[in-house]
Amino acid sequence: MPAVVDSVIKNSIADEIGIEKGDELLSIDGVELCDMIDYNFYIKSEVITIEIKKNSGEVEEIEIEKDYDDDLGIIFESAVFDRIKPCLNHCIFCFVDQQPKGLRDTLYIKDDDYRLSYLQGTYITLTNLNDKDKERIKRMHLGPFYVSIHTTNPDLRVKMLRNPNAGKCLENLEWFRKNKIPFHAQIVLCPGYNDGKELERTLNDLAKLKKTVLSVAIVPVGITQFRNQPLKRVDKKCAMETIEIASKFKRVCCSDEFFLLADKPIPPAKYYGSFSQLDDGVGALRLTFDDFKKLELPKSVSKPYKIAFACSYAAEKMLNKVAKKMSKIKDLKVEVCPVKSEYWGQDITVAGLITTDDLIRTVKNVDADIFVIPSVMLRPYSEDFLDGKTLSYVKEQSGKKFFVQNDIYSLKEVVELIKTV
Repeated sequence: MPAVVDSVIKNSIADEIGIEKGDELLSIDGVELCDMIDYNFYIKSEVITIEIKKNSGEVEEIEIEKDYDDDLGIIFESAVFDRIKPCLNHCIFCFVDQQPKGLRDTLYIKDDDYRLSYLQGTYITLTNLNDKDKERIKRMHLGPFYVSIHTTNPDLRVKMLRNPNAGKCLENLEWFRKNKIPFHAQIVLCPGYNDGKELERTLNDLAKLKKTVLSVAIVPVGITQFRNQPLKRVDKKCAMETIEIASKFKRVCCSDEFFLLADKPIPPAKYYGSFSQLDDGVGALRLTFDDFKKLELPKSVSKPYKIAFACSYAAEKMLNKVAKKMSKIKDLKVEVCPVKSEYWGQDITVAGLITTDDLIRTVKNVDADIFVIPSVMLRPYSEDFLDGKTLSYVKEQSGKKFFVQNDIYSLKEVVELIKTV
């Protein structure tokens, strides 16, 4: 896959020299680039020569003088320019494998690429990490990475990932420790497999790696109605046990969903440290609510107005507290409308998996001037839901107005919206 230009930042170096969407960056100083890691490395110079293949097919060589740290201002279609390293596992809990047909094509891609982990924070299993990869990681001092551990028991990890290379997990993590390569760890908890004593074993093994492990996130297995292989769900008893085990270790946090399942309050901010695994649902509710408490609310709105939060069931309790406080604003009414996932099944409770028809079904009989939805429901920089339909479709079918909350960890945009009423 070539380094294809998706867009160019206005008034940047790339804009000034005429680089356009669809052009290809062939090389920098004669070096062909494999990924954004190469790009970020070779761009660090006061004089560079780039080779560009224009949309017309013409190849141009351009010498550029700039400050050492200046970027060209190119946004590429992908962070990886050659072939993405594919996932070679067949995990018993794999979410990709339990999706129906007809969703966005990108949702069926199974990557396990250390470069995307470094650049974008995606999780890798290390089962396809080879000596050449390790040499590059060490030479370029890459890190931190995000690693899906699940278990450090070699036999159990082979069973769960269904890959004979999965048993080398501790060997790879010890290599990380020796070479001072930090990483964040993830454990997808599957009751009957890696919970209880097996979880304690894993956390004890990770603790021996000391500060190489920056954080550990424990998340419950996600089970949809499309799953063929039976797996147990995390119930209240399992959630409580997992929270108790995790509390014995430093830098180990359970995701918000465990506390909701255990019917326990979301912990204070200090529990989450630097909130380093927010995208895994670890601390998102606490961060959002604490941010909300700092916001200055208006005393009234200029006319009677009603806002409704169309949210996930995971966010319902937190948003009920927000709604209670917002409803004290004169002439403002706030309602929370959790979206039941009939598409995936009742056990899927996160906003990122809400589909258009489920959203329409939730809002169509609710009277509100505007519905607030988090941007995580949509594909980045678009109006596309994961089922391929758009926000315009939802508006048309429901007859409702929507406000997309871009920062999903802050309600500042919603408060600013209220102030304009």
